[in-house]
Amino acid sequence: MSLDVPIHDTTLPRRRQASTSSSQETFDVVLRHMYHAVRGLLEGPLAWSRHGHIDVEEILVKIVSWNVNGIRALLQRNLLAPFVAAHDPDVVCLQETKAQPEQVRLDLPSHPYHYWSGATKKGYAGTAVISKAAPLSVRQEIGVACHDGEGRVIAAEFEDLFVVTVYVPNAKRDLSRLADRRDWDRCFLVYLQTLERQKPVVCCGDFNVAHTTIDLAHPKANEGQHGFTPEERAGFQSFIDAGFIDTFRHLHPGAPHHYTWWRPFGGTRARNIGWRIDYILISAALLPRLRSATILSEVYGSDHCPVAVELGKEPLLRR
Repeated sequence: MSLDVPIHDTTLPRRRQASTSSSQETFDVVLRHMYHAVRGLLEGPLAWSRHGHIDVEEILVKIVSWNVNGIRALLQRNLLAPFVAAHDPDVVCLQETKAQPEQVRLDLPSHPYHYWSGATKKGYAGTAVISKAAPLSVRQEIGVACHDGEGRVIAAEFEDLFVVTVYVPNAKRDLSRLADRRDWDRCFLVYLQTLERQKPVVCCGDFNVAHTTIDLAHPKANEGQHGFTPEERAGFQSFIDAGFIDTFRHLHPGAPHHYTWWRPFGGTRARNIGWRIDYILISAALLPRLRSATILSEVYGSDHCPVAVELGKEPLLRR
């Protein structure tokens, strides 16, 4: 954030000719010392910008999303707490937790607010939201009966936005759930738009689709396969057409070889033969606050890696 404090004149008073009185010279010396003292203060925690304003360190909101492929395994290996401590997110969105709330015990004093949505079928799907601050409200259904039994969504409402974690249904290798998946995409978009009418939305999760050919290592070999069918790609495009922004691709257009999921065999992760199927989408209203979008590919513990965004508390002031 920038404070509009214009610098009218940073030049020192010029020396007078030799005929200037000693009192005037003393005044010049004092003024010069005052100038350097004030400038030293400003160049410590603050800094002059090249446009003549003062830049102040900005407060950011950090949101992280991770398909953990089983929260209990992650906890048994003590991988979640060190990850949270290292990255210090304000909100953590988890997918594919594969657990009921009573099966999980978290020891995260920095993030005391935990919300879980488990599938009716045990050991399947599931989502969670972990937060430093208490949400105003939490919703765990999208209001469509055929989609609300698998624990795929949690929407946490905060003061100025919704944070939604989502685990989108997989169409399956034989595409037997492709029709269900297409219906899900339609219903979930309507749900996000309903939230968006109240306040902007940050939607994080595993969307189970590579959007474009740049989002997977071998697009030609996977054309028509689950996760890269025309129907699934069109379903994701519908979110973009509705105004939601793929944060990573917005900040890194055309950047190849950035993936979030690798098959858990054949050394695909070491060779970076992967897919980008985990996304953080934001409402267009939040775009002025977007500061960064990253893929944390160095983080292990699942066949997916986490993704993250940072949002400013306020839009950047344009100069």
